[in-house]
Amino acid sequence: MRRREPPAVPPVPFSPAAARAHRAGLGLTPEQVAEGMAAHGVRLVPAHVLGWESGELRPAEEEFIALARALWCPPVQLMGVRPARLRDFRVARELDQESAARRIGIALRQYQQAEATGRWDGDQEQTYALARALGLTLRELVAVTGRSQELDRRLRQTVDGRWQAHVRAIGRIVPVHEGDLAAVLTVLQNEHQVSSHWGAGSWGSPARAAGTPGAPGARPLGERFWELLGRLETGIPA
Repeated sequence: MRRREPPAVPPVPFSPAAARAHRAGLGLTPEQVAEGMAAHGVRLVPAHVLGWESGELRPAEEEFIALARALWCPPVQLMGVRPARLRDFRVARELDQESAARRIGIALRQYQQAEATGRWDGDQEQTYALARALGLTLRELVAVTGRSQELDRRLRQTVDGRWQAHVRAIGRIVPVHEGDLAAVLTVLQNEHQVSSHWGAGSWGSPARAAGTPGAPGARPLGERFWELLGRLETGIPA
């Protein structure tokens, strides 16, 4: 039986136009950029720099980080788009996989698996460390760890039942103090109960019926959760 090959990892997001603009802004030649990269441990010929700027070539991770350092700019400015994967956020912080795993406090293999699959199974402490190491907001953290749907499901179960039964599970997804989560979930449940009391068929119907745009119920449940959490000092921005 033929062994299935793992899916190919997309290259690091890269904007040739941004690379050209940064080099031109500094008044550097391709030769000088190559020399600057050599100072950061990556040796290549100036033709590589021109190949990246023309879009004919794409830099590998190590080359990308060295290029950003040679051009004196944050790596994210050379991406051209916002990071969307764990790998992209890690590269934006100029970290290799081993350094990221060490900062988070997990085995290298566990971190590599998370990047390859887009799934994360760390506990609350490890999840908090992941956000800190990669500079993620809480929303970004939930998205890049593949937990958005699980969070939505937990929030709906929370407002339909007892929030106390879900606070720890949600804390593994959104690593903030349990007291902060309890405060937010209490508000969500209370708002939902008021909505249900007035015979709403769905979340937010009373607000729309009353013609009150911007009222709590006028937003999806997840959006209301983030709004409430964003008002608290959670250590990591929502």
